[in-house]
Amino acid sequence: MTTSSSSSSSHPLDEALALAPAAASTSAPAGVGQYEGTTHAGYWNMVGPFGGITAATLLQAVMQHPDRLGDPLSLTVNYAGALAEGPFTVQATPVRTNRSTQHWTLSILQAGANGAPVVTTTATAVTAVRRETWSVGDVPMPEVPPPAQHKAIVAPPGAVEWLNRYEMRPIAGFIPRTWDGSGDHSLTQLWMRDAPPRALDFCALAALADVFFPRVWLRRARQVPAGTVSITVYFHATAEQLQATGTGFLLGQARGQEFRNGFFDQTVQLWNEAGTMLATSHQIVYYKE
Repeated sequence: MTTSSSSSSSHPLDEALALAPAAASTSAPAGVGQYEGTTHAGYWNMVGPFGGITAATLLQAVMQHPDRLGDPLSLTVNYAGALAEGPFTVQATPVRTNRSTQHWTLSILQAGANGAPVVTTTATAVTAVRRETWSVGDVPMPEVPPPAQHKAIVAPPGAVEWLNRYEMRPIAGFIPRTWDGSGDHSLTQLWMRDAPPRALDFCALAALADVFFPRVWLRRARQVPAGTVSITVYFHATAEQLQATGTGFLLGQARGQEFRNGFFDQTVQLWNEAGTMLATSHQIVYYKE
């Protein structure tokens, strides 16, 4: 998988997730939980940033917040409008803290045409302190050949840039070779990780949950315009399990469930190579006829 070169030793994901505390201005005093960032060319999609990097950026604001309790349990991101190239502000607010859970509201704002801030993205999150309890996995990892037995894709010339930020090794159900309307299923399985390899953390995991192309493309074998409206990522892994995964591959599986009246949903499961389910996600996607 090709990757962009950098004069810095930092990883492109860390560059994209860089947030600094917002500075006070004459029109708006800075507050705890206000951060400033800027879009990263390496994660650009068709009309804005890759949706996964936007989700990861919102989670990064939670992870940096001085009042955070525990680790991520869930993250729901609503893509209200396209994030334009350039600077933006993230607002992260813990609205209620309980004994073991903490509830958050988040938003991304960017200057509009008249200079006034406009909300492009809203989100909610829950963090939690995990405790040892009875645990079991009811969806085992599919039996598939290891990553080394599958060839990594190379993004073709002219493809969206964010594809170069991931090493993806398809197993089944990848992009149709011909767009002839002959599709008959929506299941995709692939091995994936950041490119270049990077130790897994919660923000990287949030982004990886959104790497799959629209399920309607596979189900119909027709490349119709589509875009995520809302995605929820559920984090099942502990920080220790992510650390144990390191720079290894994740097995990702995605499937659509219902395609109707311009919208479809998509479920995703992510396991590490040891077979531990790290996260699941569910999203609703718009498609245009």
